[in-house]
Amino acid sequence: MLAFVRTAIARRSLSGALVLGTALSACAAQAATYTMFRDPGCGCCLEWASHMEQGERHEVEAVDHPDMATLKAERGVPGDLRSCHTMVAAGYVIEGHVPAADVERLLAERPTGVTGLAVAGMPMGSPGMEHGDHRQPYQVIAFGPEGRSVWNSYTGS
Repeated sequence: MLAFVRTAIARRSLSGALVLGTALSACAAQAATYTMFRDPGCGCCLEWASHMEQGERHEVEAVDHPDMATLKAERGVPGDLRSCHTMVAAGYVIEGHVPAADVERLLAERPTGVTGLAVAGMPMGSPGMEHGDHRQPYQVIAFGPEGRSVWNSYTGS
């Protein structure tokens, strides 16, 4: 009887440890740290980083970089899709004011042939560029060696 009780307790302990381990792994996966490279003189980059950190799901490390053009070229960001900051997230390149929901979708779907997402320029109303109620329409573009596609579109006001 004592052996049965020990076995039952051991199974419960192992089961509890597995559940706890799975929960901790999930939390660790959600609390990813991303690196955002930015021009030191740009303020909207930090606003966008705050948008990405919503709910403390991610931490964005801001790194001032003296030569953003070279960094963007090395990361494969097409010239016409460039913006003010470039983030590396789980192997993907996130260029400009891409909404957090689009980054989350990219990381969940992990499509083949996609290097990253970009919002060209600095459209008013995009994350980090909120100023009043004015919003410009813009698109989030998926880019990579197989070309480009519209990942998401946002309407203006």
